[in-house]
Amino acid sequence: MNLLSPSTILIVLAIYFTVLYVISYFTSKGSDNNSFFTANKNSSWILVAIGMIGASLSGVTFISIPGAVGAAGKNMAFSWMQMVMGFLVGYFIIATVLMPIYYKLKLVSIYEYLEQRLGFYSYKTGAAYFILSRIIGASFRLFLVAMVFHKFIAEPFGVSFIFTVVCTILLIWLYTFKGGIKTIVWTDTIQTIFMLLAVIFTIYFIMQGMDASLGDVYSTISNSDYSQLLFFEEGWSDPNNFFKQFISGILITIVMTGLDQDMMQKNLTCKSLGEAQKNVFLFSIVLIFANILFLSLGALLYIYAAHIGIEIPAKTDQLYPIIALEHLPTAVGIIFIIGLIAAAYSSADSALTALTTSFCIDFLNFNKKERTEEKKKNLRILVHIGFSLVLLVIIVIFNNLEGSAVINKLFEWAGYTYGPILGLFAFGIFTKRRIVDHWVIPIAVLAPVLSYIINANSIAWFGGLELGFLIIAVNGLLTFVGLLMISKKHSLN
Repeated sequence: MNLLSPSTILIVLAIYFTVLYVISYFTSKGSDNNSFFTANKNSSWILVAIGMIGASLSGVTFISIPGAVGAAGKNMAFSWMQMVMGFLVGYFIIATVLMPIYYKLKLVSIYEYLEQRLGFYSYKTGAAYFILSRIIGASFRLFLVAMVFHKFIAEPFGVSFIFTVVCTILLIWLYTFKGGIKTIVWTDTIQTIFMLLAVIFTIYFIMQGMDASLGDVYSTISNSDYSQLLFFEEGWSDPNNFFKQFISGILITIVMTGLDQDMMQKNLTCKSLGEAQKNVFLFSIVLIFANILFLSLGALLYIYAAHIGIEIPAKTDQLYPIIALEHLPTAVGIIFIIGLIAAAYSSADSALTALTTSFCIDFLNFNKKERTEEKKKNLRILVHIGFSLVLLVIIVIFNNLEGSAVINKLFEWAGYTYGPILGLFAFGIFTKRRIVDHWVIPIAVLAPVLSYIINANSIAWFGGLELGFLIIAVNGLLTFVGLLMISKKHSLN
């Protein structure tokens, strides 16, 4: 058994974050508020495309997708690729429908569209749901990183969990507070590369441990029980059903990328709509190979575990960490730690910047009120600090909840907040009707509540159908219908 010492991990992380801070130093030179929010609309579309890979994944994905390959039920074998196929359609819709709107209106926050199209309350509702979603999601991702830091570094030195969390968030704040999205375009590119290299090197060392060539690995995976890609046999009650996962993939991409300020902010830093579209198309192609890489690693982990006689843990997410940290050379353990931190931080750092951007633009009216650039900068830094403190509090609450199942449930609840955003944008784009704007808030509150009730009873009400990610469609549809009920008869000019 080969365990990394806390001192070794600490040194690795020190080197890792030194690289990020060096990047931050050079990219934040001469930065202003425009740099923080839009990177002066001067980002390379290739860099944005690569960085989007890391931002779309997370520390959870880094260990969960490989672990899920051999797990019974959801996303078993290579069924996750059915979702990825849906992602491709979703990204095409984002590039051809949503991004032309964002660039035409010259938006900094994408939720400004809702004000122009539907009204004040629609605008604030969409922005508020995004902030709620990202606070929960970013807190959960950082919570996982803090747990890794605490278990392998801080705890052996007697450091408290709260102090570990403070350090975890401070590491992000220090390299994002000045350059914002301009810095993140570069740091996320580097972190994406680190994450993918971690997977590639792990596969290489597993191949060495099995004394297998690349051709042998391909044949072994193809002939194993882990290689099934398409699932049609069991019908809609099967969590892996092709149509359910394909449609879910489309919806998840549109809502959690195209209608999400965090994911779209980088795309809006490109020089033109054409370059932003090229970024999305390149990113979606690279994402296919990235997911194949993760799934191939997952199959290999199960095969390798059987090869050396390792018992599969009850929580399959633990399989990758166990093999990387305990059954492969020290180099793999170091690579795993770097990959995990890169995956988690590449999504968490952009979330903190997006939260700051949305609050400044959508609620403090940065673009509308007369303030000097210096006052705007000081206020922006205060907001950045404020959201850092909010994340700190939420992470501490997560840590004090009893049982990881409760925490996972809270994370899943964040998905309900995207439904109203989907409904609002769909109504604005696909109809020309006006709405009685002040009724939007009760509709946007009622839709997720009804969606939760439907989801909780779907198996009994719909002959065994488990909605899963399709609840986003139900949530969005309920919001859309509600908006239709409060819309005025006359059309827009």
